[in-house]
Amino acid sequence: MSFLVSDVSFDPEAMHVALADGRTIKTPLWHYPRLYDATPEQRADYRASPYGLHWEVIDEDISIEGLLAGKMDNTRRGRARRAEIEAAMHAAE
Repeated sequence: MSFLVSDVSFDPEAMHVALADGRTIKTPLWHYPRLYDATPEQRADYRASPYGLHWEVIDEDISIEGLLAGKMDNTRRGRARRAEIEAAMHAAE
């Protein structure tokens, strides 16, 4: 399945992906540790395709289908970093 991305934006805690069909997907940045750790400039430097988003500098690829399904970075590195981020978030509460 392919999707047309019309915009990608970020707030301090989330990524917002606007699709041409009018839907907007909002996902927490900590779901994708590479994006969480990236600078605003690195986050803004993405390439959209009908299947997903790619950030060359931080070596991140996210499918639109995965975003719609609520999938997170499930690589070993992603899971480990996500656990660190979650622990820090809970410690700050």
